[in-house]
Amino acid sequence: MSPPGIEVPPALAASYARSLGDEGRSWTAALPGLVADLLDRWDLRPDGATSAGAASLVVPVAGRDGVRAVLRLQPPRPETAAALTGLRAWDGHGTVRLLDHDPGSGTMLLERLDGARTLASVPDDGAATRVLAELHARLLAVPPPPGLPHLRDVAAAMLDQVPRAVTALADPAERRVLRDWAAVVAELAADPGDRMLHWDLHHDNVLAAEREPWLAIDPEPLVGDPGFDLWPALDSRWDDVVAGGDARRVVRRRFDVLTDVLDLDRERAAGWTLGRLLQNALWDIEDGEPALAPAALVTAEALRGGQRGSRPSLRS
Repeated sequence: MSPPGIEVPPALAASYARSLGDEGRSWTAALPGLVADLLDRWDLRPDGATSAGAASLVVPVAGRDGVRAVLRLQPPRPETAAALTGLRAWDGHGTVRLLDHDPGSGTMLLERLDGARTLASVPDDGAATRVLAELHARLLAVPPPPGLPHLRDVAAAMLDQVPRAVTALADPAERRVLRDWAAVVAELAADPGDRMLHWDLHHDNVLAAEREPWLAIDPEPLVGDPGFDLWPALDSRWDDVVAGGDARRVVRRRFDVLTDVLDLDRERAAGWTLGRLLQNALWDIEDGEPALAPAALVTAEALRGGQRGSRPSLRS
């Protein structure tokens, strides 16, 4: 029997049907029964409206002791295992706390946060950026446990893809930009870093909480240089950034706050941020995009002092 009120949002079901075909349809069809089983096993009851994240079903629950939590369900994948490893290591230090998990399905039982209030609700961009920077600092302070993916391998894979990807870009100038980003990564790849990164820390992945004012959610842990982790914060609320009329200035200001709070070498952080832009571009090209994203070009120019094609420099 499925618990009353547990329905899979159509958008989530459609997303998994597109990406995983029959496997995705089977997974979403089995979700209500899996929720019922977990509620019984962990002695929980539904406690609010079911919702969906980008790739997961989120079910608010409460225990007999009154503790409020959420079930987060998504197909078992390597990234799910990495998230579990990272959340155990952080143990609520700047992140949502992992209360339990089901090894068979990969389902997480997580501390309940305020899903209706993300950091995007803070109108002062400077204040929001400082919250992100301080959360970054707390996450970076925890040593990475064994078994997480490493930026060393990510960088090597990116550099292998570049020669083929360049040919898919229509604009010769953008081909030069992509090669230049790759050259920067090649220079940095010998020292890829050893910190545990969130890898997706932006405004919508920070929620208000009772235990602390703000906590990070949905980590995709990766071991590497903190500079590779800055782009989501630089790109957050991009439509609002563009509407303000000076996107480069906002990117530079956000970058200043992040690198100051994290005490990062600015040249190195700028270089690894170009590496993140390279990664995003390679994903876009793989999906059939013939051009670089305008936001990526603006971000790169901001970190280069507005001089397209030069090496990363924040002194100009």
